[in-house]
Order: sequence, then C-alpha cells, then structure tokens
Amino acid sequence: MNKKLLQLYGLKFNPFSPEIPTEAVRVSPAVESFLWKLEQALAREGGFALITGEPGTGKSVTLRLVAERLSTQPELVVGVISRPQANAADFYRELGEAFQVDLRPHNRWAGARLLRERWQAHIETTLLRPVLLVDEAQEMKPAVLSELRLLSSARFDSRQLLTVVLSGDGRLVDKLRREELLPLGSRIRTRLQLDFVEPDELRLTLKHLLSVAGNPGLMTSELVTTLCEHSLGNYRVLISLSGEMLTAAAHKDVPQLDEKLYLELFAPPRTAAKTAVTSRRP
Repeated sequence: MNKKLLQLYGLKFNPFSPEIPTEAVRVSPAVESFLWKLEQALAREGGFALITGEPGTGKSVTLRLVAERLSTQPELVVGVISRPQANAADFYRELGEAFQVDLRPHNRWAGARLLRERWQAHIETTLLRPVLLVDEAQEMKPAVLSELRLLSSARFDSRQLLTVVLSGDGRLVDKLRREELLPLGSRIRTRLQLDFVEPDELRLTLKHLLSVAGNPGLMTSELVTTLCEHSLGNYRVLISLSGEMLTAAAHKDVPQLDEKLYLELFAPPRTAAKTAVTSRRP
C-alpha cells in the first residue's frame, strides 16, 4: 500500500500486510512462554524445539518473533534454512552458508567436523548455542532430519552443540512418529501447538493491529464482529478478508470500513440466491 493510501486512513503501515513489523504482533501467553523458554533455556543448553499447527494459525509469525527475540543477543548466531525440501548435500551447503563455514558437500565427514568445530568455538566464546530455524519443516526428508540430529550432538548425545527450532503443520508431527525418526521426536524439549482460535481472540488481535497501525477506528465495531465470526478461527483468513476490504475501501474512497462494504464484497449474489430458491420449489 502506497504512502498516499496510508495517509488517507491515518495508518503508519498496512496492518494486513504479511510484512507487518514484529512489534505489531499481538503475542499470546502461550507464545510468550515458548519464547521465554527458548531465550532462557534452549539458547544456553541446546536441543530441539517444535512449533506445530494448521495453516493460518501463526507458525511463521511465531518463527519471526523467535528470530527477532534472539537477535537482541548480539553474540548469538542464528541460521535459517530456506529450502527444507533439499537433499543432504544441498542441506550441508545451506548449513555452511548459514554458519559461514566453507563446506564441500561431497565430503560429508569433513563438513560435519568443520560445522561442529565452529559451533563448539561459538559455545566457548559466548556460552550460547548457535540457533537454526527451519520453517515448513514437514518438507524435510527423514534422512536429513536424522543427519541434523546426529550432527548437533556430541559426547555420546550428552552435549548439544546447536539449538534447532522446527516449524511445520500436522505432517511434521506424523513424520516424527515414524520409526526412523523416533530418536529425534524423543529429543524435543519444548513444544508449541497452535490451533484455530475463538472469535474473541481474533477480535483482540484485529483491534491490536488497528491500534498499533495508528487508526483504531478504521473499522466499525459491527464489522470487527462480523469478520471475526466469519474467519473460521484462522488468523490468515481474517487478515485476507480485512486486506481485501481495505483495498476496496481505498478504491471507493470510503472513509471507514463497515458492514455495508463487507456485504458488497462477500455476500452471495442475489440472482444466485433466487436461483437456489427456485430450484427447490416443487
């Protein structure tokens, strides 16, 4: 959304953009507890953490919050895997880039040794474990997940060299139940299960977004209620509907978003409704 349209509604940023500032995100008590455990325990001791939930329940946003919180510790190195579907060789390449280690994927033994030496040096210098974040982790191959488990531990599994945060949907949970991945599943120290929420929770989130963006009165209270009741408990659906309404309001030069605009955009066409009624008549 361009500056002219933001000024039209007195907004500091588009509250319905996927790229909203992390400080604009409303953090639930469950997410706050998860973040605290990562900062105070896993970043110092290492191990695996797991974020799971269906699409639209806030997994990627939570991972952004994790990255933001950990970045406040200047000595902590945080790596991100952007291609979780990669094979083992490409996975090693991305690990090398994330932790600034020159690896030769065809020599996996030497690559593992160099990575572990880098992580060990980081621990000795900062007393913190390096962190690896993996979004869409359900796409990771079982062999790569097993490789990561073996790579990140030392001294017969008594010492963790890395903190790993895996984020994915229900397929990741099912994958970790597979026989070859049970050793990894049993090592997950902290879990966050995100789920669909009640309309009241969506209402709090929407009002928080509007307030932080600079215009708490952008929507009528009736519209807020309608949107939250028709978003299926899904944050992504709520944001998509709201974003579509804001774009339409700007196009129509409507000063405030209301239920009339909602009906214009999302109500079923009357002709279709009449056809449905006619078809049911004897």
